[in-house]
Amino acid sequence: MSNHIEEDLSDNDLVERILATKDDRLFAILYDRYASFVYNQSYAFVGSEEEAQDLTHDIFIKIYLNLKTFKNQSKLSTWIYSVVYHYCLNHVKQNRRKPEENKDLYEDVENIGQSFEEEEISDSELFEINYAKLQEILNKLALEDKAILLMKYKDDMSVKDIAEMLDIKESAVKMRLQRAKKRVLELR
Repeated sequence: MSNHIEEDLSDNDLVERILATKDDRLFAILYDRYASFVYNQSYAFVGSEEEAQDLTHDIFIKIYLNLKTFKNQSKLSTWIYSVVYHYCLNHVKQNRRKPEENKDLYEDVENIGQSFEEEEISDSELFEINYAKLQEILNKLALEDKAILLMKYKDDMSVKDIAEMLDIKESAVKMRLQRAKKRVLELR
């Protein structure tokens, strides 16, 4: 089979071939498809080009070693996003924990649910904040809040996709989004 045909394979077919043959050339095709995506997501977490490059390398090793766990139940890009999200989240927690992030990251579910019902925050309130100020605010947020806002608004993921990726219910995603938006507005 020629290289050109292999490059035209769907993600699922490519994964199947990689797993069946262990051919590094095929994994290189997968790498080429997703390297900039993984780098950009990593950079959003760490804000450093060099660190994002290191994370990208580490994440692709993790993808290679865990590719057999991909079950074709979601898109490959969603699975890769999940790997990136969890890897970067763990990396940042281990290396940059701020004292205020040591507090309970998620309050009692009942309290969150009550405030969610009472204080729904519209997206338009977030969009009124200028870009520079929003970047400053995002850097002050707890990592989980920043990540969920980036998934929703930067990566344009649906609530359903976020729920699937984080393995939580859609209602929990909505509550976390509302809490994160509230914190952004408090820091405005």
